[in-house]
Amino acid sequence: MPRFRSLLRWALLGALGLAVLGLIAVGTLYYMVSSRLPDVATLRNVELQEPMYVYARDGRLMAIYGETRRYPVRIAEVPERVKQAFIAVEDNRFYQHHGVDYKGVARAVWLLATTNDKRVPGGSTITQQVARQFFLSSQYSYTRKFAEMLLAMKMERVLSKDEILELYLNKSFFGNRAYGVAAASEFYYGKPLAQLSLDEVASLASIPKFPSSGNPISNPERARERRDYALGRMADLGFIPRSEAQAAQAAPMHASPHERKPEVYAPYVAEMVRREMLARFGGDVLNKGYHVTTTIDPALQAAADKAVRDGLTTYDHRHGWNKPEQHFELADGDGAAEAAARIRAVPAEGGLLPAVVLRSAGGGVEVALADGSTAMVGSDAARWTGKSAASLVARGDLVRLRPVFAADAPAGSAPSGYQLDQIPQAQAALVSLDADNGALRALVGGYSFAGNKFNRATQARRQPGSSFKPFVYAAAFERGFNPASIVLDAPVVFKDRRGHMWRPQNDSGNFAGPMRLREALVQSRNLVSVRLLDAIGVDYARKYISHFGIDESALPPNLSMSLGTASLSPITVAGGYAVFANGGFRVTPWFIDNVRDRDGKVVFQEKPPTACRSCAVAAQPGAAPVQVSNVVDGFNLGPGGSAPKPATAKPQANATTTATAEPAKPTDGVLAPRAIDPRVAYQIVSMMRDVVQRGTGTAAKVLGREDVAGKTGSTNDHRDAWFSGLGGPYVTTVWVGRDDFKSLGYREYGGKAALPIWIDYMRSALKDQPIAANDPPEGMVKVSVSAGGRLLPAGSGGITEYVKAEDLERMESVVDYDQEQQDAAPDEESFDIF
Repeated sequence: MPRFRSLLRWALLGALGLAVLGLIAVGTLYYMVSSRLPDVATLRNVELQEPMYVYARDGRLMAIYGETRRYPVRIAEVPERVKQAFIAVEDNRFYQHHGVDYKGVARAVWLLATTNDKRVPGGSTITQQVARQFFLSSQYSYTRKFAEMLLAMKMERVLSKDEILELYLNKSFFGNRAYGVAAASEFYYGKPLAQLSLDEVASLASIPKFPSSGNPISNPERARERRDYALGRMADLGFIPRSEAQAAQAAPMHASPHERKPEVYAPYVAEMVRREMLARFGGDVLNKGYHVTTTIDPALQAAADKAVRDGLTTYDHRHGWNKPEQHFELADGDGAAEAAARIRAVPAEGGLLPAVVLRSAGGGVEVALADGSTAMVGSDAARWTGKSAASLVARGDLVRLRPVFAADAPAGSAPSGYQLDQIPQAQAALVSLDADNGALRALVGGYSFAGNKFNRATQARRQPGSSFKPFVYAAAFERGFNPASIVLDAPVVFKDRRGHMWRPQNDSGNFAGPMRLREALVQSRNLVSVRLLDAIGVDYARKYISHFGIDESALPPNLSMSLGTASLSPITVAGGYAVFANGGFRVTPWFIDNVRDRDGKVVFQEKPPTACRSCAVAAQPGAAPVQVSNVVDGFNLGPGGSAPKPATAKPQANATTTATAEPAKPTDGVLAPRAIDPRVAYQIVSMMRDVVQRGTGTAAKVLGREDVAGKTGSTNDHRDAWFSGLGGPYVTTVWVGRDDFKSLGYREYGGKAALPIWIDYMRSALKDQPIAANDPPEGMVKVSVSAGGRLLPAGSGGITEYVKAEDLERMESVVDYDQEQQDAAPDEESFDIF
């Protein structure tokens, strides 16, 4: 007996020692691990990765940017059955334990002791999973498991059960870049959580544990097993009746990808927003859940996109059929599947689908589309070429098909047939601005963003040709010229210090002699523009034109600038034309209206400087006329002439001066700076309206509006075609050209290649818009002049002009040109360029 007691005492002491050592070990481990545990209170303000959303001005979605699909949802917005499904699958005692389920831990320990498995199921509560997702790595170790348990208990003391479950539902990975149950619901079923059926709820609850092998799209059979298990567990726990569980288990698996599609197609603008947001807010901006509202008008954007595509297609069809894009060598036995595999990575461009020719059939061809289906293209599918489809292509050729839909076909229906088409070799850009504040209403940077992401509206630098002339004329009008001033349209040669000769020519090849500046712009006479720039001075003109928002360094420091040889982007040209349209105020194009964070708080709101025609604004410094050489009363007389001098306005028998209204006070918004004299802006707009009524832009008369004005532009060898103009509240610029700088083709002027696109767009943009007025501002005088520019007495007829009051006295000394003087004009004058 004493021996037994002794052994018992030593056993008890040994057990006690082991217990003490165990407690010391556990305490040491607890101290080592807990001292490094993060502060779980930070989970109250955690920011989950969420994509950036881009919207049109009316709130419709334009684009989503980000690495993950995630739409965080509040726990109060989660349907009860969704919560029950996840609890049933992941942690049925979630609302009973305090972070660690000791029954589950005991079960996991027993499995470790009785099996050879290194990892066993069970033991991780939803709270532990949240701790691991936010603070710990996924690497399996006992130390990490212990830290996970400690964190879970800390979280239960700081956060409520609903807060923890909300974090779990928003953080969990569901495969296919979907994070969070709301994003998973939308991706797999195209529904919000509230509209999910019971079988869909169970399917989603089964994914987080096995996001790859249990994915309902990639592995539907495995996902079915997991779904049925989840439904059974919900029934076992009394969450749903057994009959409902059985009915849901009988439902077929039907998950499919549902990408959230943009409602407004404006990829070039969306990319501009992405770049601008990165520049403003830093590299992680695409994952912070920002909501960006742009200035884009969806209806105008759709009209712009259609106008560009239709215009380029019309241009391309004028120049006939090109060879197929690419040719694939198909084996004799290759059919639709093999052909389709060749083009799965080839995107559709401008609505044109890629296809591979399989065989000819009675003048038509059979083709394979990217999805493996086949289609017959009839012999008349290439009617625009004047040839049959079979004569243009061969087996293995990559071709483009334009789907044809019946007039009454509902949206989303299959096409009734296909036309054989091709991607145009030319490109185009369209920019449309609100003239008063520079807000971008529509922008197209090319034929297809999928084919080429280069944004020609903002990134391309091309010569605007004659569409630049209004800027030169405006500079001249600031120097004392006016629309009735006479300038000689006759041959002229310039030479530089090295003896190089430059003989500018008119596009028509002829010369009209002395002519009024209004007519010179209407007819786009190059020699008049050259003489005009020579008269006012290149340096002065460059500085003056910079007031339009055009970088002075981009303007050539020589007389060729008068013909539009500067390299400018379409958006820069459009911004310059806005100065004419808004009465002389400089506005900067902009496209982001506001930015809100994930909670809806406004973090940025644009307050654009806005034109105000009735506001009192200081004139642009240096705008008063100054003395220059080579000009007398609007004539270019060569070296030795004397400059016109500003005249003090006084009442004239043959003139009517516009009334002077009391200037209004500035508006509450930011007032745009004055760029040019409003009287000059009025004169240029008046002349550009004549360009449309009877000049190079007469095709635009089809719009039937008196406020439509603009100017065509073309460059040497027809490399660039432009039309910039205004109407209603909008200023719009269209450019057409080739990326390789090759010619567009014979007689592809701005009025032929670019103006039709402008017209098609403006037809939609100006619908229901009031006619924009162009009333002469104060300080102008209404006069009558002869065709030769001579001032006529009031009531004697003639041509009506409005001129600046200080220019009136100078006009009184102008002599009328007669035919004899015109015939006596020199054949060619010679001047030094420098």
